[in-house]
Amino acid sequence: MKKYFFTVLLLLGISFLGWQIYQHVNSDKKVVKRQRKKVPVAVEIAPIRQATVQDIGRYSGSLYPNAAFIMAPKIAGRLEKIWVNIGDKLQSRQLIAVLDDAEYKQQVSQAKAELEVVRANLLEQENALENAKREYERAVALRKKKIASESQLDASLSEMKAQGAKLKVTIARVAQNEAAMRVANVRLEYTQIHVPDNNSAGCRVVGERFVDEGAMLAPNTPIVSIIDIGKLIAAIHVIEQDYPKISVGQKAVISTDAFPDRSFSGKVVRIAPILKEKSREARIEIEIPNPRKILKPGMFVRAQIQFEKYENATVVPTAAVIKRNTLQGVFIVDPDGKTARFVPVTLGIMDSKISEIRTPAMVGSVVVLGQHLLEDGASIIIPDNQATDKQPAKDTKTQL
Repeated sequence: MKKYFFTVLLLLGISFLGWQIYQHVNSDKKVVKRQRKKVPVAVEIAPIRQATVQDIGRYSGSLYPNAAFIMAPKIAGRLEKIWVNIGDKLQSRQLIAVLDDAEYKQQVSQAKAELEVVRANLLEQENALENAKREYERAVALRKKKIASESQLDASLSEMKAQGAKLKVTIARVAQNEAAMRVANVRLEYTQIHVPDNNSAGCRVVGERFVDEGAMLAPNTPIVSIIDIGKLIAAIHVIEQDYPKISVGQKAVISTDAFPDRSFSGKVVRIAPILKEKSREARIEIEIPNPRKILKPGMFVRAQIQFEKYENATVVPTAAVIKRNTLQGVFIVDPDGKTARFVPVTLGIMDSKISEIRTPAMVGSVVVLGQHLLEDGASIIIPDNQATDKQPAKDTKTQL
C-alpha cells in the first residue's frame, strides 16, 4: 500500500514539474513575440501616384521590301547589253537588258516567207475551186440536154468537193503559219527585257545583279532582282500571350539602329493564322511608308505596339508589391506614419518599375524596402529624409 501511494505521489510530482516547465517556455515565447511586434522596423516608402499608363508590346524583327521579284529571260540567248546596275531607280516599262536577236530575227523572216507561200497557195486553191464549180455547172447543163453522161456529172461533182476540201486545208495552213509568225515575233520581243507595268513608279530599284554582258543565258536565268521600297514590311514574331491583343490596323512605332534619333510610324497589315509549334510565336507584318527611301530591306528594327492606355491610373513602385499567404498586396503607411498595414490589391499593367493598382482605391504611401520583415499592423521607422513625404504625389504621366 505504501509502495502504491509513493508511486502516485511521484507521478503527480512529475506532472506538476512538466506543467511548470511548459508554462515557463510558453510565457517566454509570448514575451519574445510581443517584443518583436513592438520593435519598429526601418523601412523606405514611396508615394502612391496618379499617372497615365500604357501597356506596350516591344518586339524586334527585320525589314522586307513591299514587293520583290527576279527579272529573267523567257528564251535562251547571249546577253548582249544590260542597262541597269545595283541601286538604279526604275520606271514602268524601262528597258533593262537585251539578248542577241540575230537568230530570232531570222526565225521571223522564215515564218514570214512561209506565210507568203501558203497565202499564195490559198489564192491558187480558191481559183481551182472556182474552176471546179464552173465545170460542175456546165456538166449539169449538158446532162439536162442529154449530152453529158451521168458519170461525167458525178466526176465534176467529186472534183468540186475535192477542191473545196483542199481549200479548207489551205486556209488552216494559213492560220497555222500566221500563228507561227506571231510566235516568232513574240520570241523576238523577248530578246528585249523590260520592267513590268506598275503603279509605284520611282519606288522600284535594282536590288541585285547576277550576270554580266556576254553571258549565255538559259530561260529563267536571273539577271537582276527588283524591289519596291516605297513601302517596307517589318516582320516581327509575337508570343502566344500577346497574340490575342494584336489586330489588323493597329498602329506601331518603328525604330532602327541606323537612325537612332528617329522613329517611323506603321500599321499592322497581316497576322499569321498559325503559331509555330517550336517557338509558339506568330508572324506579324507591319507596313511602313518609306517616301524618302531611307529605310532599306534587311535592316534590324524594333517595333512598339500599344495594347492599352489608362489615364489617371493609381500606380506604385513594383518593388512595393509583395505576396503574403497567396495574396498580392502592398504595405500602406498609416496616417500617423508609425505603422503599416497589408492591403491585398488587384494589379493591372506592370513592368519592372511601376505597377498599376486596379482595386482598391488608395492614397498615401507604400513601403518599398523592408516590407518582407513586416506583419500587418507592424511598427515602422521612416528615415528623416522621407518623414515629410507622406502625401500622394501630383498627377504625372508614365509609360509602361
